[in-house]
Parts: sequence; structure tokens; C-alpha cells
Amino acid sequence: MSQQPIGVVGAGTMGQGIAQVLVTSGFAVQLYDVADEQLSRARGNIDKGLGKLVAKEKLSEADKGEAMARLSTSTALDALCDCAVIIEAAPEQPALKEQLFRDLSRLTRDAILASNTSSLSLTRLAAVCERPERVVGMHFFNPVPVLKLVEVIRAEQTSDATVARIEALTQALGKTAVAIADSPGFAVNRLLVPMINEAAFLLQEGVASAEDIDSAMKLGAAHPLGPLALADLIGLDVCLSIMEVLQEGFGDPKYRPCPLLRRMVDAGYLGRKTGRGFHVYE
Repeated sequence: MSQQPIGVVGAGTMGQGIAQVLVTSGFAVQLYDVADEQLSRARGNIDKGLGKLVAKEKLSEADKGEAMARLSTSTALDALCDCAVIIEAAPEQPALKEQLFRDLSRLTRDAILASNTSSLSLTRLAAVCERPERVVGMHFFNPVPVLKLVEVIRAEQTSDATVARIEALTQALGKTAVAIADSPGFAVNRLLVPMINEAAFLLQEGVASAEDIDSAMKLGAAHPLGPLALADLIGLDVCLSIMEVLQEGFGDPKYRPCPLLRRMVDAGYLGRKTGRGFHVYE
């Protein structure tokens, strides 16, 4: 697997983190995005991330140079045609992801197609592909270079060989794979995002301020980050999307998105990436 490049689709926050971990682990990476500007930004951020490892003496300057040399970028999807594995980290939009998987399935007959989706059905993604047994979920967590978990999600069509190869790749990246069935929200987000949603209800109802809700969970439940600050880190639009997937998937009113969360997304208050969410950032 290591002799062929690994493709990463999408040069946003998650795509950058996945690409950084791959090149640091010795893999050649072909990073694809529709925008040259985003690819340039991604290369700069990956270089900066590796620079932090050098400053902490976890990586030498020579190793950093070799890692950056393993990173290639392109706005042409066919640049991924020789990849052994392609990890999709595009925006969490079902129609967009399905079209990408259709195109990638036609472009790369033998590649494993892995999605970093945080909540969408892998079975549906696999169904649009010519070789659905090669489709699998590979859900990393933000920040990718720091957090060790990867949820490996098996679609109804996924083969044992595909799961085994992705688990081996996860291990090669220094991560821990946890096997998860294809269920809305998988495991972590099904537990985590409803907690964030309930914290938004507490704020909406005036039970406590955002600061006090976060302090209560840090001090009372030993969480390293409060739920509303965590929502800001994840992105309020992503949190809302996951709640909608849970509500649609289970048809249970307990997954109803908080109206305050929806209004904040409508207002463009998405968290750290916009400078304002439940908290305000410089």
C-alpha cells in the first residue's frame, strides 16, 4: 500500500490534517481540491504543522523536508487515478459526496474509496459505485494530527479485505481503529452531538451562560473542553447537519435540532472558522 500514493479529496481542515498525518507517516499523498487557492493554503498549513513538530523536537528539519516532498496537489480529479486508497474529506453534503464517489469509482477501478463523513450513510455512498465492496468509512477526528481515534465504518457492501486494509493503514498512521456499523452518526457523534444540542437548549432557555455551561462540564464531568466551545471547534453547521441526519435516520424527536443552533447557522455564526459561535474569537 505504501508504494502507491494515497489520495485525499478536499483540502479543508480535515483534508489538511489527514494529508499531514499521511506524509509524516511516510506515505506519498495526492491532495485534490477544486480551488488552487485552497490547495496553496493547505500546503502552507501543513508546512506550519510540521514546523511545530520540529520545534517540539518530534521531527527533524530533514524529515520535514522529506514529508513535504511527498505532498502533491492538483485541481484535476484524474490526478488520483494511480492511488491505492482515496480518502474523501469533502463538505458534508450528500449529493456532493455521491457524485464524487460516482466519479472516483469510474476513475479508479482498484482503489479503496474511504469517506471521512461524520454521519452520512456509507451504504448509500457504496450503492452509487461500480465496485461497492471497496467503499468504507474512515472517520478521523479534529485535530487529526492529535486525536488517535479512527472510526472504521462498514457499509452493507464492504468486503472483509477492504476493512482489513483500512485497519492496517490506520495502524500505520499511529491511530487506533474502532469498528462501527453503518448507523446514523456512527458511535462518537451519536453520543457527542446530542450533548452539544442539549447544551444549546440550556443556553436558549437561559438556564446558564455559555461560559458557565462549559465550565460546569469541564469541572463536573472532567471534559477537556466544554460542549459549546467544542461545537465552535467542530463548526456549528457541522453539528446542525449531524443532528438533522440523526433526526431523519431515527425519526425520534429527541434528535430535534435546537432552534438556537439553527438560527446561529443561518446567521453565519459557525464557530472558530468565522470568529463567532457560542463564543467570540479573535
